[in-house]
Amino acid sequence: MVVTCARGSSAHAATFGKHLIERHLGIPVAAASPSTATVYRKRMALKDQLFIAVSQSGRSDDLLEMTAMAKSCGALTVALVNDEASPLASSADVMLPMAAGPEVSIAATKTFVASLTALVRLTALWAGELSLLPALERLPQRLAQAADLDWRAAAAVLADASSLVTIGRGPTLAIAREAALKLKETCDLHAEPFSSAEFLHGPVALVAPDYPVLVFDPADAASAGLRAIVADLRGKGAQVFATGDDLPALAADHPDTDAICLIQSFYALLVSIAARRGIDADRPRHLQKVTRTR
Repeated sequence: MVVTCARGSSAHAATFGKHLIERHLGIPVAAASPSTATVYRKRMALKDQLFIAVSQSGRSDDLLEMTAMAKSCGALTVALVNDEASPLASSADVMLPMAAGPEVSIAATKTFVASLTALVRLTALWAGELSLLPALERLPQRLAQAADLDWRAAAAVLADASSLVTIGRGPTLAIAREAALKLKETCDLHAEPFSSAEFLHGPVALVAPDYPVLVFDPADAASAGLRAIVADLRGKGAQVFATGDDLPALAADHPDTDAICLIQSFYALLVSIAARRGIDADRPRHLQKVTRTR
């Protein structure tokens, strides 16, 4: 099995990695709870398992302690980090650099994109999924194109909302989670993410005309079911914005890299929403660049 350990946007990247590894390799992936090491001091049966810590800064105390515990328990530890001189990078058995350059804004954006890309490359090489490698080569140009897509059709409605929901499935579940976090961080706007299947297990009761739904279509085998849910939500009176429908998306290339393009388009929308709400997206309140938790 594979165990991941991360916080914030990096935890959403780990969710993306879970989809990739389970989808392409058939190996189960579980998210570690750092408090197991930092608070409860419980050793885990991780001998010969793969442990992947994902972090922009590589300096969060809980990730460092959890990685050290995993290593002492016999796991092969991997650090996917942006700061190659960080404590996490030096403490893991293997360091995979994001190589994104300095992240100037408080809210991580380019490091999130870089971490997703690194996980796609890792999975492609591990699984021998050679179709992913050409898609990765095309990704930089497609990301530039995705940033230019006009999602302003959703800006006014989302900016005026008091709360909304983001939905994804498969490769876009992580995208929905990242989008919800960034709406909280940079727009002071409550957003809650769900898989399309999980949304039907209770949260669908929240649907109302003044409760927008932002949907990230995975453009793979999960797409048909998600689109059926979109149609149902519209029938219930929800104000839905779905990629590839209400919001433009690039022509399909590969579902895993297409999902990364969706978050790039969303980031451009995010700047517009923040401006409408009178917020500086680069300086969200109450936050600092490196979050130290334990």
